[in-house]
Amino acid sequence: MGVPGPFPGSPGRPDAPVPDREEVDRALARLGAEYEAIETSLLALQDHAGRRLLEGADLAGTTKERWAAAERSITVLWTLFDAYTAALEEARELRARRRWPSPEDLAELTELLHGDGVTVPGAAAAGGGAESGPARLSERFSLEGLVERMNGLYARSLDVIVAADAVWLALPARIDLLSAELQRTRSLAHSVGVRPGEHPAGDDLERITDELVRLRAQVIADPLAFWVSSSTGSSAPGGGRADTARYDRAARALEDIRREVAAVLDVRQDAERRLMQLRDVLSRADRTLTEARQARGEVLAKIAASEVPAVSGPSTALHEQLAAAADYRRRAQWHRLSPLLDSLEERAEDELHRARESLTAVTAPLAVRAELRGRLDAYKAKVGRHGMAEDPLLTERYDVARRMLWSAPCDLRAAEQAVWRYQQAAAEALVPQQLEGRGES
Repeated sequence: MGVPGPFPGSPGRPDAPVPDREEVDRALARLGAEYEAIETSLLALQDHAGRRLLEGADLAGTTKERWAAAERSITVLWTLFDAYTAALEEARELRARRRWPSPEDLAELTELLHGDGVTVPGAAAAGGGAESGPARLSERFSLEGLVERMNGLYARSLDVIVAADAVWLALPARIDLLSAELQRTRSLAHSVGVRPGEHPAGDDLERITDELVRLRAQVIADPLAFWVSSSTGSSAPGGGRADTARYDRAARALEDIRREVAAVLDVRQDAERRLMQLRDVLSRADRTLTEARQARGEVLAKIAASEVPAVSGPSTALHEQLAAAADYRRRAQWHRLSPLLDSLEERAEDELHRARESLTAVTAPLAVRAELRGRLDAYKAKVGRHGMAEDPLLTERYDVARRMLWSAPCDLRAAEQAVWRYQQAAAEALVPQQLEGRGES
């Protein structure tokens, strides 16, 4: 959020034991620039949006512990900065006494700028943390040592602030958007009967709702619990990313439910058409079974010595389920109608296929009789074309076969033998004529 990086480092001790006036002036200029950079960084840290959020939040867990430590570090930072400021002001005042400083002034300035002449309280010297060992009332630092200590405290404090801010920027808004989408999906789901306790997707919606409420509360209270540090080992403050695994799982689960609700909506739109098609298929199946039963009675009356399979009645279960499907549609229970229609459509086609097979099976003897009649008449016509229609043997065998095929009940096996004998007699009678015809040619 616009906070600068670590403070610039201080220059080291010069090789010469006592610098001249120009070296002292250059050192003071560098320290002045350094002071400006440090002050800018501390003020930016103070005004960081993440810091203000942390100060006003009801924190818990990891974030509460780390922010308490960061607050102590920030307090120590200002204490160290005040000590740094005082030392710099003292050096500036000493330099301002004379235009041309004496050797004693230069020696004192050297000690102020590069020696361990800055005294800080013991708590500040310890970096604001609890350390082992006896507590000291104060400790002396060089300006360079102070900057190094401030750099460490600044980096740790900034890391907490940036990481928490990044999680708060990444997750709560996305959770709120997903919650809004969940409410729209819930409203749509309720309109098609997808409700808790009545449909698994309704229970899943409740579970996702609870998860998002818990997740948001946890993110707000303990954002650092959802922070994954960078795997590259970067030392930059805030190096890492927000852990969105739980959010992503909830988003995927909601998308699955949205697809399921969309499928149920499709059922609502096509329900009447599909119900009409189901009624038509079952009606055709029933008519076919009725025709098969009538045909069976005809076969039993007209065909003797033939095994005719029994014909079952319409499927009571399918008609009851069709009635249930119509009732689901009237009550707008689309989530129940959807799987029932899928099952009924498949079973209704099976029922129509079974009815057609039954009709084919019971009418098979009539088909056989019709085939025998056709074969008998075909051979009679062939015999007639060769002028042998009045042949006594052929006439006798034709009459026997015809009486069998056109009488009721018809013995198919005997009739088939009679037709075969007529065919044989006709074939034998036609052979001499065929041979005579070839001889004449």
